[in-house]
This record gives sequence, C-alpha cells and structure tokens, in this order.
Amino acid sequence: MSTMETFKATTKILEGGLSVESSSRNFKVVLDEPKSLGGTDKGMNPVELQLCALGGCQAIVAKAYAKHKGIDLKDFRIELEGDLDVRGFKGDPNVRPGFQEIRFTMYMKTDASPEKAREFAEFIERTCPVGDTITNGATLKLGDVVVEKP
Repeated sequence: MSTMETFKATTKILEGGLSVESSSRNFKVVLDEPKSLGGTDKGMNPVELQLCALGGCQAIVAKAYAKHKGIDLKDFRIELEGDLDVRGFKGDPNVRPGFQEIRFTMYMKTDASPEKAREFAEFIERTCPVGDTITNGATLKLGDVVVEKP
C-alpha cells in the first residue's frame, strides 16, 4: 500500500504588471512583485510566499505534534527572513536567483523547559516537509510544453 500523495497546483498570468494567480484545490492566491522589481504590488511575491509556506508548515507541525511530544503549547509563531540577490532574478547569469540563506526564530509560549522547547524545535525542523524540500531539494521535471493558439 503506497503512502505517497500527489499535491497539485495551477498558476496563470493575470492582466497588468507581473501578477499571477495560483490555485490548489478550492483555494487561490494572487502573487506579484513589488513595484521596485517591475510588479504592481498586488500580492506577496513567490519568495515571500515561500517563507510563509515554510513558517506555515513549521507551525502546523508544532500544532499537530505538541501534545504527542509532551509540550503544552499555549501560543506559537515564527519570524522568517531570507537573503536573495535580485540580480539573479533580473537575469545576471553569475548570480543564483534563489535564497542564499533563510533564517527563522520560533517563539513558543509554553511551560516546557528551554531544553525541551529546543528539542521540540529540532523535531519541527526534521518533520516539516517544506523545510525538508528547501534543505534537500526536489527533482524539478519539465513535462510537456503545450502551445495553444490564441
């Protein structure tokens, strides 16, 4: 019995600027670039959404496993930031377009000891699928390119 699940998303361009709409299941999000990068600032840009996805994944792991790990979690938040050299996005072949480093701080409101909270934070890091994908990479495979006539 396979435990593999396939998740799907679709992204399409929108009128004006660099804005796009991404959807998965019954949910949609508009992404754009800030005006400083040629967008119209209608939404987060994809790398900001990547930070949100990482933080969201870690928070879900925290919420899902706190009791199982003996942590009485009253509140939890993560602040994330990443460094990206925009010259890569702007086409400089000598500069990687992605994040060079992502940093985050977890804030836990709990009666647990600092040591137990640190162990739980390390568990969260090991268990978060988004963090694992960022750390270890995933194979990207371009399928077909379908040309549709206007």
